[in-house]
Amino acid sequence: MTQAVGVIPARYGSTRFPGKPLAMLKDKPLIQWVWERAGRAKRLSRLLIATDDERIASAARGFGAEAVMTPSDLPSGTDRVWAAVRGESAPLIVNIQGDEPLIDPGTIDRLVAALEQDAEAQIATVRVPMRGPGGYADPNVVKVEADDAGRALYFSRSPIPATKRAGEVPEVWYKHIGIYAYRREALERFVGWPPGSLETTEGLEQLRALERGLLIRVVDGSDAGVGVDTPEDLKKVEARI
Repeated sequence: MTQAVGVIPARYGSTRFPGKPLAMLKDKPLIQWVWERAGRAKRLSRLLIATDDERIASAARGFGAEAVMTPSDLPSGTDRVWAAVRGESAPLIVNIQGDEPLIDPGTIDRLVAALEQDAEAQIATVRVPMRGPGGYADPNVVKVEADDAGRALYFSRSPIPATKRAGEVPEVWYKHIGIYAYRREALERFVGWPPGSLETTEGLEQLRALERGLLIRVVDGSDAGVGVDTPEDLKKVEARI
């Protein structure tokens, strides 16, 4: 089994929800929920919390996590992941969103397995099949389409695949879940590239990889999850716990 390091980027200064990683969800901070769920994955040899704030690092160490301090001026969570592992030798790195407290550990394992089984793929990510109109036209819900081999064709905030008639919805469409596994060399190249035109237009950094010709393997997830972007989202998660 290939060595894989999981990294949970956790920034304190969120615009919509400052201090989000330390927000309490029932009896534990949000970041602890994510760390505990991700820690159940069987294919991770190590799990880190990468942060820019000593308050988060102190809390992480308090519940037993390994915390790594990273610069505060990094442009994205992906850059924070790379800053945390650039001195590591693990060939696979998994970027685990710090605001998904119900992340499925099996999804993490499937991502790692996807790169082990597909030697040509440099990145792996997750989709969930959806039915009905809910979210299909919502630009905050990212859609993805893949080829018959399970490799990403495109990601978009727009409805894809688009139907011929306005207002219609495909029988099945796929919601993208923002968790990624990278080959080490692919992650290093990715953070060194400037944003491309598609990435800038859509506001989706994974398009940077497609624009540069990297193959992204898409695996099926079991749950669309509940991300926490605002304090109100915490109530939605509490309802599911």
